[in-house]
Amino acid sequence: MSLKTRVIALLLILSACTSKKTVDQESEKSSYLIEASELILAAKRPAIKILDFRKKAEYQKGHIVGAVHIWRTDIEDTTYAYKGMMARTAQIEELFSTLGIGTQDTIVVYDDNGLCDASRLWWVLQNYDFTAVKLLHGGYQAWKDLGGDISTEQPTITNGLFKLTDNPSMKYAVAKDEVRQALENSTILLDTRTEDEYSSKRQKNGAAKGGRIPASMHIDWAEAIDYAGDKRLKSVEDLESIYGRLNATKEDPILVYCHSGVRSAHTSFVLTQLLGYKNVKNYDGSWVEWSHFDSLPFEQDSITTLK
Repeated sequence: MSLKTRVIALLLILSACTSKKTVDQESEKSSYLIEASELILAAKRPAIKILDFRKKAEYQKGHIVGAVHIWRTDIEDTTYAYKGMMARTAQIEELFSTLGIGTQDTIVVYDDNGLCDASRLWWVLQNYDFTAVKLLHGGYQAWKDLGGDISTEQPTITNGLFKLTDNPSMKYAVAKDEVRQALENSTILLDTRTEDEYSSKRQKNGAAKGGRIPASMHIDWAEAIDYAGDKRLKSVEDLESIYGRLNATKEDPILVYCHSGVRSAHTSFVLTQLLGYKNVKNYDGSWVEWSHFDSLPFEQDSITTLK
């Protein structure tokens, strides 16, 4: 690393340490977040395995040296009639083993969309009780900004042995029937899609119809990050204000969903790991699954053919 890059990195670290109530403060940020400055120091350690969770074309243009590519379909169970469901234990074990990851390794995952996809992988692994995973705050751009090593070469992979627990807790997951039951009590349902999806103005591919689960509140997942800027998480103070709109205590049950459980996994991460909500679960099937069943209730503001 050049002297200029080292100076920039130091200034960024000092700035983060002195800023008011940001997720970069050690007292505030989740232990599951890792800064680019930290990863630069740890990236070459054998037990650190880096996953690039961007589209394949972007990975091929350049990626963190040593990173291997992963995509949503790699962690999806394709046995369902609809897409997006979380992969089962055996599939995750086989995938990670072929990616050269061992059970004792620490996984660092990054993306280029505000930790949205990285959070989905975090959520999957949490449900299977694997906790040695870090999300690169600021993603690929943060790494480039600090002058981290970049390559277009596919790294050589030696198979690892990755095993998960036999009886996973599924601690952040909720299934369709539980969501249906939640409609009969005071459980908060949070839709994290865009306003157009929530209102049914837009129907994304994969959904059988537009609409939302009845009585759902709406907070777009992207409100939690500087989406138009560096795609870093907003300050804890800002996040408290955003999710304060739920009027929920930190103990209240909250079920979150989106189109296929990816964006809502991000919101689950923010609520549980940054804001300290204790009873948050992500609906894996989300609107793709819910809309598939005509027997399930739903709401629509309008009907549209926009896909």
